[in-house]
Order: sequence, then structure tokens, then C-alpha cells
Amino acid sequence: MTHLRKPLTSASLPIVLERLIGQDPLLRDLFLSFGTPPLWQRTQSFSTLVQVVLEQKVSLASAAAVMRRLRLHCPEMQPADFLRVPTELLRKAGFSERKASYCQSIAKALLSDQLNLSQLRRCSDEQVMQQLVAIRGIGPWTAGVYLLMAMRRPDAWASGDRALVVSLAESEQLEIVPSYAQLDERAQMWRPYRGVASRLLWHAYLSRRR
Repeated sequence: MTHLRKPLTSASLPIVLERLIGQDPLLRDLFLSFGTPPLWQRTQSFSTLVQVVLEQKVSLASAAAVMRRLRLHCPEMQPADFLRVPTELLRKAGFSERKASYCQSIAKALLSDQLNLSQLRRCSDEQVMQQLVAIRGIGPWTAGVYLLMAMRRPDAWASGDRALVVSLAESEQLEIVPSYAQLDERAQMWRPYRGVASRLLWHAYLSRRR
């Protein structure tokens, strides 16, 4: 559906929320308890891809700290500038060897035009995912977060997100945290607005920890 390529805005988010909470009692309860989630958004850029790679399997705070140290060596966060930063300095900034290699691969893909971020705006969610995961270092979770946060697609889904499964378990008072596959299956009922459901679950997760 073409209209779903349009990014969420402060005007469209409440409209989609109303539809979702009218269909799912769990999401309605989250909305009543925690309110409208923030319209989190990031730039459609190499910098965002690097940050999401850094966030793989670590806390947001840890990734942000590494990103701050990286900017001391690469303030403009352009692919060519990043590739000029020695791997040794990346390691000192907090990159693992694997994540440094991943980000170098992404930079090379952008410079060679194997990946063109501006062209992704005209692509469907499925096409965006296919193009992103074709790049070494970008898996379904990283691509899903980029699609959700940078492109703000309404149905974007970050499969494998730990905070989402924990938030669902907390919201339903489950003794065992669901598997990622179980959450993926559950999320089918939220189509074509899984990205907005994600925002509700993340908002609940963060609000409980404040």
C-alpha cells in the first residue's frame, strides 16, 4: 500500500494509535497507562546506521558513549571520513572488532553506491529491508530499527528486539519472556501498523524504568 511509505508524523501518529487501541486491549491498556509514545526519530544517514550497529546486543547508553568517543575522531560522520579512522582508534573508542568491520563495510557500500539511502525513500518496506540486509553488518533487527526510527514507516518491525519481548511480558504479567518468534507471530495482528505498536511497547518499557 503506497500510503504506508509515508513516514509517521505528529499528525498521523494519533490517528494510527486510535485504530490500534481499538483493536487490541493490551495496546489500549498501555496507551491509557503511559499515554502517546514519543515520535522518536533519527536522521536517514550513515551516522544512524553506525549508531544502530553499536546498539546491537548492548544498552542504548553504552552505544551512545561509544558514539560520542567516535565523533572525536570523525565529527562529520561521513563514510569517507570514517574509513580514514584507524581500526585501532575505533577499538579504543569502544568498537568491538566485529562492529568496526561492520561499519567499515557499510561505509564502503555507501561510497560505491551499492547502498543509496536517499533512494530507499521510494522503496516499499520489503525492498528497504532487502537492500539493507544485503550489506554485511546489517541484519533484520538493524534494518528494522532503521526503517522504524529513521524512515518512520508505520509497519516497520525490529524482529529480535529484547526490549519489545520484555515489555510484552511485563504488560501481560507473564512469568516467562516470550521468544522473538512468538512476538513476531503476535505482531501479525498489528499489521499494517507494527511500528506504532513497537513505539507503544518501547514507551511502556522505558516509562517503567524511570
